[in-house]
Amino acid sequence: MREAAETHLRALAGEAARLREDQWRAIHALVAERRRALVVQRTGWGKSAVYFVATALRRAEGAGPTVIISPLLALMRNQIAAAERAGIRARTINSANIDAWEQTYADIAAGEVDVLLVSPERLNNPDFRDRVLPELAAGAGLVVIDEAHCVSDWGHDFRPDYRRIRTLLGELPAGIPVLATTATANERVTRDVAEQLETGDGAATLVLRGGLDRESLHLAVVNLPDSTARLSWLAQNLGEFEGSGIIYTLTVAAATETAEFLAARGYDVRSYSGQTDIEDRRRAEDDLLANRTKALVATSALGMGFDKPDLGFVVHLGAPQSPISYYQQVGRAGRGVHRAEVVLLPGREDREIWAYFASMAFPPEPTVRRTLDALGAAEGPTSLPRLEAQVDLGRSRLEQMLKVLDVDGAVRRVRGGWTATGQPWSYDAQRYAAVTAAREAEQRAMLDYIDAPGCRMEFLRRQLDDPDARSCGRCDNCTGRRWAADVDAHQREAAAEHLNRPGVAVQPRKQWPTGMTALGVTASGAIAASRRAEEGRSLARLTDIGWGTALRRLLAEDGPDAPVSEEVFHGVVRVLAAWGWEHRPVGVVAMPSLRRPTMVTDLARRLCEVGRLAPVGLIGYARPTGTGPRRHNSAQRLASLWDAFTLDDELRAGLAGLEGPVLLVDDYTDTGWTLTVAASLLREAGAPGVLPLTLASRA
Repeated sequence: MREAAETHLRALAGEAARLREDQWRAIHALVAERRRALVVQRTGWGKSAVYFVATALRRAEGAGPTVIISPLLALMRNQIAAAERAGIRARTINSANIDAWEQTYADIAAGEVDVLLVSPERLNNPDFRDRVLPELAAGAGLVVIDEAHCVSDWGHDFRPDYRRIRTLLGELPAGIPVLATTATANERVTRDVAEQLETGDGAATLVLRGGLDRESLHLAVVNLPDSTARLSWLAQNLGEFEGSGIIYTLTVAAATETAEFLAARGYDVRSYSGQTDIEDRRRAEDDLLANRTKALVATSALGMGFDKPDLGFVVHLGAPQSPISYYQQVGRAGRGVHRAEVVLLPGREDREIWAYFASMAFPPEPTVRRTLDALGAAEGPTSLPRLEAQVDLGRSRLEQMLKVLDVDGAVRRVRGGWTATGQPWSYDAQRYAAVTAAREAEQRAMLDYIDAPGCRMEFLRRQLDDPDARSCGRCDNCTGRRWAADVDAHQREAAAEHLNRPGVAVQPRKQWPTGMTALGVTASGAIAASRRAEEGRSLARLTDIGWGTALRRLLAEDGPDAPVSEEVFHGVVRVLAAWGWEHRPVGVVAMPSLRRPTMVTDLARRLCEVGRLAPVGLIGYARPTGTGPRRHNSAQRLASLWDAFTLDDELRAGLAGLEGPVLLVDDYTDTGWTLTVAASLLREAGAPGVLPLTLASRA
């Protein structure tokens, strides 16, 4: 068997390839013993070789195809290409190739598929889960769970869809081996995943852990005073990095902004995020793989599984909130080259961004109970939009919670939405609090990494509980060789000019949320054009790395209610000057603000003066709870605002006879419903048009 395994490995990885001992131990356990195994090994060690070789051996025995649960389309494409080089016929089922599903099912039935790659989201698709998955599981020769740390809510990248795997494992017929692989699991996550692998089997999971050093990586941290310095440092030094690489940012806005600046400085770079079109993402990946581009400026959407052996560098513009996540991302570099540069450029705003991500934790028990009650009282399946009208959670967080409840057996996803099962369910407050505490500890550890006086690779390996962790002798702290923090004045001037460009489009709402009648709101369907706002502007997004930093401080919860600075005001004036509106505004209306009345009304007054616009008036509150507590989704937010505002006689008189639109001035827009409701009132009262203008936006 080992001789056959070595032959398959050479077909996969070249004539010089030889099995590592732990690779052989895993393959033998899967093929000869039909066991369940967890392999925790560094990136580039050859985990995929284990399941491709095991697949070839199992198929030679007449076993069914291998089912690989894999988290990212990029990973799937790379794995399919690797499998085909070894003569292994691979297919994938994911949201990007729906048209090919039926042919794939037919090929599987005909025995023409050796490997089927499935995204974890497919496991909870009602059609796939009920019609396809049972047959696949029953006939599988091997089941593989890639990036298995996602199974554990202790892991740095827990994904609720992965929890469905436990149900799959419990339903597998006896004798089907299971392999789980990851490069980023500490002892706690390893124990958790190993225990979950025993579901439905009972036998102890074989755990194979290895050292996590990456001999090609040269880690460094460069502390710079502000966003302008970091961006200009990047433009100044990007050409010094060998080959092509990845520049990671914490937000989509930062990825877009950084890519635009570097492109303007003459670099061939592309932005890459979860919001990038699928085909554009594919082209960007292909260009990076072929070294046709210097770098992708990416969020964590370009992470697990992206396989480019000669990736020469990874730079982080902002620190991830976990050293384990950081280790995983820098592990993209240096797999097939002697030296790869890894540089972290931390920012003062990193912790603010971490705090936002932390707000997406599992909701408190009353919110969960309201969800279960709403589903239990419904006569049939309830869609997410209709459930939003009854539960105050944003769409993505609501869906994530439902996925967890689904695995816990409390709810079930069916055609048309979600239903309650009626099964008893308990809120594990102690576990949720412990997970939150673990996340906070990871954030503190990331700050410790930035300031660490000792070896950086040793620090990361200890975070992953690597028993062999020791000084690498390569990082900036070990060698004393550091990247210069000096920034060329011309580069800094260019970066400052780029970051200080004001103006972000604010798209108008065009559709009322679903199910508003349940909240006493008589609004449904499309918003009539005659009641709708036009496209607006914000000075910047709160997540921007330029103006965003100043605006986060200006609009902080404990920030003073005072007129904006001359710098911010001139930024707003520049937004107006660059605004390509169809009809110039002739007046200004200010939104009411309980938190910042001085700031908003003074901003409106100054805009009237500088723009020679008529001060039309201030929208009033019809009831004191107009803004109330923060609402997290569109339905709840709209319900809280629907009858909250009023237009007094003076304002109505000011609107009469206007021959152009009005600026609607506010400090901040998040969901956009405040501006939508106010614009509807103003249009109904005779405003020819409404152009929203805010200091900041969340989008």
